[in-house]
Amino acid sequence: MEYVNYINKLLKPKITEEQVVLDLFAGCGGLSLGFEAAGYKTIGYEMDNAATQTYNRNLAGDCTAIKLDLDFEYPQAEIVIGGPPCQPFSVGGHQKGFEDARDGFPIFIDAVKKLNPSVFMFENVRGLLYTNKWYFELVLEELKKLGYIIEFKLLNAVNFGVPQNRERLFVFGHRAKFEFPKSKISKVTVGEAIGDIMFTIPPESKFLNASMDTYVANYEKASACVNPRDLYADRPARTLTCRNLAGATGDMQRVKLEDGRRRRLLHREAARLQTFPDWFEFEGNETQRYNQIGNAVPPLLAYQLAQSLKACYNLGELYTTEEIIEQDYSPNKVLTLF
Repeated sequence: MEYVNYINKLLKPKITEEQVVLDLFAGCGGLSLGFEAAGYKTIGYEMDNAATQTYNRNLAGDCTAIKLDLDFEYPQAEIVIGGPPCQPFSVGGHQKGFEDARDGFPIFIDAVKKLNPSVFMFENVRGLLYTNKWYFELVLEELKKLGYIIEFKLLNAVNFGVPQNRERLFVFGHRAKFEFPKSKISKVTVGEAIGDIMFTIPPESKFLNASMDTYVANYEKASACVNPRDLYADRPARTLTCRNLAGATGDMQRVKLEDGRRRRLLHREAARLQTFPDWFEFEGNETQRYNQIGNAVPPLLAYQLAQSLKACYNLGELYTTEEIIEQDYSPNKVLTLF
């Protein structure tokens, strides 16, 4: 398993940089693992206890289980990253935005304001560019007032060596020159990631029963699904989410065995498809572990983003806050000063 060996070797904490990275809403540490593999020391904050325990078990940095608020005083950090909760931007969240207590963006903006980092980055759902674009523009305007060049891009993890189609929005704020990581030509398949265990039946295996198979068939028919939503060894996986990992839903992640039975995806299989190395161990019960995996930023993508951020940080501040604010700026486009 050449690909698995590559992930296991590359994605290990190896702190070489002096700068500290503050990871807000850190989850189990997918982003932080990528940054630690790129050489940065991390400090995490996460309100979920099981995810915090996973972070502290595997990473070099420390994560604190706490619900952040606007009164929180952060330790000094030169770089701020994170994934602010996105519930207010879903239909179920009724699009309350800044007024929603679950909204993490006021917290993230407050941290940037207090720490004035040289570079920051956050990731979020693709819906911020479409249905909730109005809110995204408000967030960017607030960050622009703090004197940052803002660049954002919708990235599909499958184009960066992750064996999974997974689109997320990534936003960088800086005062130098920045370039997003380059897409890779070839895509990694499910077979390359989990081919050694994909068609096995470990003792912890769980199978779809007859009624669940019927439910899946009806779901796929209703959704006009051309191919069954099983995992296929010769292609990347569908997006892994909390819902289709932890829940017995119509689009749940599963493997179809040679005898025709469908087996629920194992934790280790899901973790590999998210590019967590095999040495990375998850804390909590079964559902908590699936949720941590489904919520995470793939560490391999995080590593490449960290390398791009490092190149930007090392340039230093080429523009002052005043020079940036004076430029013609629209939150719908990248501000170009070069």
